[in-house]
Amino acid sequence: MPSGLKRCSANRLWRSLVLISFIRGVKGKKDRTTLLSQRLLESLRAYYKQSRPKVWLFEGQTGGQYTVESIRSVFRASKEKAGVKAPATPHTLRHSFATHLLEQGTDLRYIQVLLGHRSSKTTEIYTHITTHALDKIVSPLDNL
Repeated sequence: MPSGLKRCSANRLWRSLVLISFIRGVKGKKDRTTLLSQRLLESLRAYYKQSRPKVWLFEGQTGGQYTVESIRSVFRASKEKAGVKAPATPHTLRHSFATHLLEQGTDLRYIQVLLGHRSSKTTEIYTHITTHALDKIVSPLDNL
């Protein structure tokens, strides 16, 4: 997800929480705080005006939460429409979010909080994915 949310967390967004980046009662009945970009907020507002959800921000055709399979289906269709050939799942968006934050220089501890990981070991999985900034690291000895 563009905010690093898990699919189940994004699916639990209540319509009243659209303007903030605070999600109640996700995995483990815990509340989460995450980033909500201005661009995403504008898209969510437009979506809200058009769809007028009753309880959940993302509701199925008959109301209620989207099923896991419906989310996968929407994701596959979006991927196809965008011409993306690489294998990906909705969870890939979460990994991409974390990887991009890491490549931008965001401290791993902040990424841990944004993703809602209890253990830093879970977040450290993302450190092996990117070598993007390795060539920019300067040895402390070079600063002497």
